[in-house]
Amino acid sequence: MEDPFINFGPLQKFLDDQQIEEIWINAPERIFVARNGESELTTLVLEAVEVRDLVERMLALTGRRVDLSNPFVDARLPSGARLHVAIPDVTAEHWAVNIRKLSLPANALDDLIPVGGLTQKIANFCSAAVKSGLNILVSGATQAGKTTFLNCLIGEIPPNQRLITIEEVFELSPRLPDVVALQTREKTLDGDGEITLRRLIKEALRMRPSRIVVGEVREAEALDLLIALNSGIPGMASIHANSAREAIRKLSTLPLLAGENISYDFVIPTVANSIDLVIHCELDSAGKRRVREIASLSGRVEGNHIEIEELISYKDGEYVRGLAAIPKLEKIKSTLKSLSLAEGDFLI
Repeated sequence: MEDPFINFGPLQKFLDDQQIEEIWINAPERIFVARNGESELTTLVLEAVEVRDLVERMLALTGRRVDLSNPFVDARLPSGARLHVAIPDVTAEHWAVNIRKLSLPANALDDLIPVGGLTQKIANFCSAAVKSGLNILVSGATQAGKTTFLNCLIGEIPPNQRLITIEEVFELSPRLPDVVALQTREKTLDGDGEITLRRLIKEALRMRPSRIVVGEVREAEALDLLIALNSGIPGMASIHANSAREAIRKLSTLPLLAGENISYDFVIPTVANSIDLVIHCELDSAGKRRVREIASLSGRVEGNHIEIEELISYKDGEYVRGLAAIPKLEKIKSTLKSLSLAEGDFLI
């Protein structure tokens, strides 16, 4: 909840508007907002010094900084919105500012059903998959609702388990009794003190986790995540991709950034054996966010190609069942029984 004593001047009206999803500043006289997935140029015009003052006021609440030695910054505002800033000479002339508000204040899968994000049966399946300890990758394009959906999946983790979350900037809001939330740290002015996602994943494994969740996998930390999942610790993560297949393809490539000694021969079977489900989210042309596809990995690899098949997909206004087998079905059946659900109560 936003602190009533915090006010960001001329931008506050956009931050307070529940229909606005994102605000961005390309130049002091070019300020845009997004509503229902559509961008629009506002009539607001600022001075360059006002933009800088607003950014500095926001960053003062986060403990992060932006300057010539550190021209990019990511930070989380008290409202939960994510702030990203880039300054010259990385940008051509003006400070570039993005403020991405929380898409949907949801903490459980059931919160997504009334807004059409998924059906009750699919929610039952996803809940059973989480409770069964399946490793889940949430994919989607920008603003597709990946973080919101990942947060809802976290809400299905049994309360007796210990969760470690790992993020570049705090965005997840797990409501579990035993949680440690970790975020990266930037270098100091002296160039010291940086803490990366790779370091956080390694440290998390020393903290007796029952589960680990990585907010978003972008680079070489994919290798550390896969090693953690392959060691038997259940986990989840999100990744930027245009489909479930592309998500697996990307997850199979990112670990190669960790060094020349990492090869496809190691990464491909590790991905195949570590990920059980890919849940792909979309933002459609009408601005509606939903689960677009759920895909299943069998663990089989042929010629450096990981077998991935469609389990559920959204086509022509309805969900249809694909040909994929349900991973770890016996484990899920046992979970369903403990939830007093029958097999007809999940999927579609």
